[in-house]
Amino acid sequence: MIIVDTNIISYFYLNSDYSPIAEQVFKKDPVWSAPFLWRSEFRNVLTFYIRKNIIMLSEAIEIFEFAEELLKENEYEINSVQVLSLSHSSGCSAYDCEFVSLAKDLDISLITEDKKILKNFRDLAVSMNQFIETS
Repeated sequence: MIIVDTNIISYFYLNSDYSPIAEQVFKKDPVWSAPFLWRSEFRNVLTFYIRKNIIMLSEAIEIFEFAEELLKENEYEINSVQVLSLSHSSGCSAYDCEFVSLAKDLDISLITEDKKILKNFRDLAVSMNQFIETS
């Protein structure tokens, strides 16, 4: 099991330059987890794609349902005190620190491409390439 941030989920379900590597991450570990926050963030990404006429509403709904199925039973509530503390000490957003907090609580890796998270949480966060390259 790994923690994935919303960008990784987006790369996996929406066509981008990062999509092939997100698929490799999934092949290496298909048990993805995230804080419940991922739902709101991913809905926001899908809304952006709809507004830019990249996908239709019906496609967005279908994509969201697939993502819900993938993360079903692997979504978690987060400790707000820990999130605020992590955000304060790192300068990362509280949104980002929800993913960090979950990785810390479950003692598993957070897969992200967020440079600030990767810099501030080297003990928990790894890029998609780093994750794929490790045995």
